[in-house]
Amino acid sequence: MNDLVNKIAEKRRNDFPLFNGNNNNLIYLDHAATSQKPKEVIDSLKKYYSFQNANVHRGAHQLSAIATEKFENSRRLTANFINSNNAKEIIFTRNATEAINLVAYSWGNNNLQEDDEILISLMEHHSNIVPWQLIANAKKCKLIYINIDENGELDLVDFKRKLSTKTKIVSLVHVSNTLGSCNPIEEISDLAHQKGSLLLLDACQSLAHKPVDIKKLGIDFLAGSSHKLCGPTGIGFLWGREEILDKMPPFLGGGEMINEVFEDKSNWADLPHKFEAGTPAIGEAIGMGTALNYLQSIGLNEIHHYEKELTKYLFEKLEGIDDLKILGPSPLIQPDRGPLATFHIKGIHSNDVAELLDNSNICIRSGHHCCQPLHRFYGIKSTARASLSFTSTPSEIDSLAEELKSVISFLKKNS
Repeated sequence: MNDLVNKIAEKRRNDFPLFNGNNNNLIYLDHAATSQKPKEVIDSLKKYYSFQNANVHRGAHQLSAIATEKFENSRRLTANFINSNNAKEIIFTRNATEAINLVAYSWGNNNLQEDDEILISLMEHHSNIVPWQLIANAKKCKLIYINIDENGELDLVDFKRKLSTKTKIVSLVHVSNTLGSCNPIEEISDLAHQKGSLLLLDACQSLAHKPVDIKKLGIDFLAGSSHKLCGPTGIGFLWGREEILDKMPPFLGGGEMINEVFEDKSNWADLPHKFEAGTPAIGEAIGMGTALNYLQSIGLNEIHHYEKELTKYLFEKLEGIDDLKILGPSPLIQPDRGPLATFHIKGIHSNDVAELLDNSNICIRSGHHCCQPLHRFYGIKSTARASLSFTSTPSEIDSLAEELKSVISFLKKNS
């Protein structure tokens, strides 16, 4: 473990301004909410806005050509990151939420009919629930939820029972942002395709932590978000199979996404621009490309290996605390689970825990984590969550565990 720390965490922490200078005693354990940004990503944004700022695709001058090349290079980097050979299949969006909405509205409006079925799970983030609720109501479809088993994993028996020829799309999280469970997507995609269903994957909690290969997974759509990948906020992406995207109508109308506009009609630009109306987040897309290069320079396999060991240590420390219960499968049950632990403490509100930990410079998440149906399933309103990255260290986990014990003792005495 110490060797891994020396090779990854201690070395890479120096790349992040937040962990240096006045903040070097800060313990940031909220990476599942948003990642911190390395200096080279921050510098790439500064360089674009300082020296390369121009609109893309529309100008004949040199600044526009430079901006366009940087922007489109990020598209190629994104495609390569998920092992797509076709950069046209990468649609830049504001975030993963917009990517899922794009599929729900564009593909859904064009393909779903009354009494068709949409299959999601109880562990989904609201961004993978609400768009499907809206389109299901509009198209008079049925939205069906897959249950969770006693370990906090997707109930495959229930999935197989509910999957049918009426299922037109299955939309699932890859790694749960609350349970940490990693869903068996290859098996799920095979089963879905046998019934004629498409599969959309919310990969926000997996892309920064392990290799994600669209070809191996056999999926049809993937939604990703830059800000969880050490990149800027305000930029994400949708990957979709070209043959599916070609048949989908535009999501938004305006400049850039058109080929020709007449007074009474318009026709559309080719992929990917058909789905990218208006001026995009150019600097942010460039920054995301820089972030993807940064992660690949470390190695996703190396990151995954280190975080697996660190997650085991996190569970060992938390499981030794009285009255603390962790949701989701342990690393012993599911070794490839996500690097986070979501927990609740009997008789104590998670917000109180998070606030007192913050007084000791320890940042964790509290609340329902945009997973209210999941919390209702467990019969609790809120939980606390500590989430890791390759910059996290065993000593930070030690500090978390010790402060948690102190916080719990204090709150019990003063409740």
